[in-house]
Amino acid sequence: MKRGEHTTDRVGIVVVSHSHEVAKGTIDMVRQMVGNEIPMAFSGGNPAGGLGTDVASILAAIEKAWSPKGVAILVDLGGAESNSEMAIEMLPEDRRDKVVVCNAPIVEGAVMAATEAAGGGTLQAVRATAEELSPR
Repeated sequence: MKRGEHTTDRVGIVVVSHSHEVAKGTIDMVRQMVGNEIPMAFSGGNPAGGLGTDVASILAAIEKAWSPKGVAILVDLGGAESNSEMAIEMLPEDRRDKVVVCNAPIVEGAVMAATEAAGGGTLQAVRATAEELSPR
């Protein structure tokens, strides 16, 4: 595998933020720290370019990061979580159980989730690793 290519035998990572810059910056940081071996995508901001989230954009990000092993989504605020859950509900039925929203800090959680995914972890392991950082 050439550097910069990802395989579909790794869990994909999606970052959803109300800010395009935060979402893009988080994925850029993950790529710099973990590499490009896993499928990653982001959705940030609303269609008008302002703050917000967009279900269609989240669906597109899930599709871009899709892997048969599943996709873990990291979100920043409540609307990002609810719109991500709505996007999951809109997926074909056979894919819904392979996409999860992680309850984790967005940047740290994305780095930890991507590290676990790069090591070949399952979707459940990727989610658990990201959520280790959540306040209890």
